[in-house]
Amino acid sequence: MGKNKKVYLHEYIDIILHNRGNYFEHMTIGWKKAQAERKQRTFGIWGTFGSTGRWPEVVNLWEFDSLEDMAFDYSHETGGKNMQDPSLFEWWAKAQTMRSGGYDRILYPTDYSMGIQEICQKGLIKDRVYYQQRIAITPGQADTYLEMLGDHWMDTAKKDFGMNLLGAYKTALRNDSEVFVLWSFKTWEEWAAMEKATRTSDKIKAWNARTQGIAIDWLNTCLCNAPQSPLETGHAP
Repeated sequence: MGKNKKVYLHEYIDIILHNRGNYFEHMTIGWKKAQAERKQRTFGIWGTFGSTGRWPEVVNLWEFDSLEDMAFDYSHETGGKNMQDPSLFEWWAKAQTMRSGGYDRILYPTDYSMGIQEICQKGLIKDRVYYQQRIAITPGQADTYLEMLGDHWMDTAKKDFGMNLLGAYKTALRNDSEVFVLWSFKTWEEWAAMEKATRTSDKIKAWNARTQGIAIDWLNTCLCNAPQSPLETGHAP
């Protein structure tokens, strides 16, 4: 970990039937009481756009100021019976009618990643498309890839392809073999122009060549804000 001591919890949530909108509300408005008891902030809540990934699916990203704050939350959550916070019994009961399960990751940010409060203060909100990259890395090379991204790709991606970098992260509890990168586009048209350029641009080809042997594979998906997500309202919790 570098100077940025924040820690993130990334969640994929499997939604049951036509409940994505209901879960958006449950996860934002309904979670406020629980969030007040914890040392965490909502960074973003999105729906996966089905044409680019699994559906129906919600993606949550939670921000903690430190591993110690994350441990405080986990101690609080597992303090009751059945590894469940007693004060959230009703919340969990309602949530299970909208979701069937999920998959979580703990993420460590790079020093050049922005926190949600900084993003909101700068007004970097209400983008139409959030572009999530999940990248498989040669074991032991996650930091190398993220350093290269900050030094050789971040500025070019913004200047030439309209890609606004919000954060780049290494997955914890693994052998430095996975990273997540979160970008945004103001419009779907900007995303389409970038996607078209992946087949023609010499700069994108050069970036892929530079990281060849380090980045093994990647899965890119498009996400859209939940109505009450901080990235939509501009109000960081």
